[in-house]
Amino acid sequence: MNTTTRNADSPPPGHGGSQPWAPAFAPGHAGSAAGSGGFVPGQRSATAVAPPPLSPVARARLDQRFAAVLARGMHGLCFSPYLEGQQPGTQLGAPQIRQRLQVIRPYTRWVRTFSCTDGHEQTPALAKAIGLKTLVGAWIGTDQAINEREIAGAIAVARAGHADIAAVRNEVLLRGDMSEDELIALIERVRQALPGVPVGYVDAYFLFEKHPRVTAACDVVMTNCYPFWEGCPREQALAYMQTMLARTRAAAKGKRVLISETGWPDRGSAFHSAVPSEEGAMQYFVDSIEWAEREGIEIFWFSSFDEAWKVGAEGDVGAYWGLWDKDARPKFQR
Repeated sequence: MNTTTRNADSPPPGHGGSQPWAPAFAPGHAGSAAGSGGFVPGQRSATAVAPPPLSPVARARLDQRFAAVLARGMHGLCFSPYLEGQQPGTQLGAPQIRQRLQVIRPYTRWVRTFSCTDGHEQTPALAKAIGLKTLVGAWIGTDQAINEREIAGAIAVARAGHADIAAVRNEVLLRGDMSEDELIALIERVRQALPGVPVGYVDAYFLFEKHPRVTAACDVVMTNCYPFWEGCPREQALAYMQTMLARTRAAAKGKRVLISETGWPDRGSAFHSAVPSEEGAMQYFVDSIEWAEREGIEIFWFSSFDEAWKVGAEGDVGAYWGLWDKDARPKFQR
C-alpha cells in the first residue's frame, strides 16, 4: 500500500467501500480536534506503533461487549455477496445472495447494496423477503453505458417496492468520475422517477461541505466516515468520526443524515498512525455501535464479509473489513 500523504483535491486509486484518503482539512479547521487534545489530521507519527495486546481480563470484557452488541443487532450493514475468486463483473445468482443474507439477518435491520447490475439487482427483493430494509445503490463511474444500466436497475428495484432509500451513488466526487452538474442531474432524474422514495448521494463527509449544491439536491445525506484512512489512532477514532458526522450535519442544514460507511480492518498494513488489529476492530465496532444506539444515529457498518478482491485497490488491508470472513465464518466470536 502507498502510505504517502495524498493531495486532498486529487482522487485516490481504485474504487468502492473504504479507500485511502488524505485529511480533508488543515489542523485547526473548524470541526477538527485541534486544541482539544484529540487527533489532528496532518500530525501523524512517522512510524505506526501497534498497541500492546489486552490482558486476558480486558480481552474477556471486550469479547462480552462485542457479543452483546452483535446480538442486539445494528442499524445497518454494508452488504457484498462475493465469494472467493469473485469480484465486480461476476454474474451473481439468487441462491448465493440469499445464503449470504441469511448469515447477517439476525444482526441487522438494514442492508446497503452497491450496484443494480450483474445480479446485484436481486438483493433488495431477497432482503425484503426476510424482513430487512434496504438502502439501494446504483454504481456510477466513468462508463456512460454502465451508468445507464445502473440507473435503470435502481429505478426498477425501487418501483417494485424494494428500496427504502435510493443512493446515487458512492464517492463519485471523491474519485472525480463526473462533474457536480452531471451528478445533480442524475440525482434529480432518479428523484423524478421515484416519487415517495428518499433519494440521496454517498460520499466522504468533507465533500458535502465542498459541494453545497449536491447536498441541497439530496433528500438524505449519506456520509462515509473512515478515521483509519486519515491515519487516526484507534484510541481516538470514535471522537474523530463524531467530528466527521458533525461537519456533515452542519453542511446538510437540517436534512436527514446517516453514516453510510464506517469500519476498522483487523489485518493488514498500518496507514500512518492507524493500525489494523483484531482487538482494534472489535473495539471500534463496539464503541461506534453503542454510541449510535445512545444517540439515535443511523449507521451502516463496513462491512459484512471480507472481500479478497479489494486488495488490488487498497493493498493488503482491503481484504479484512468484515465481521465475517470470506467464507462467512464469524471472525470475532470465541
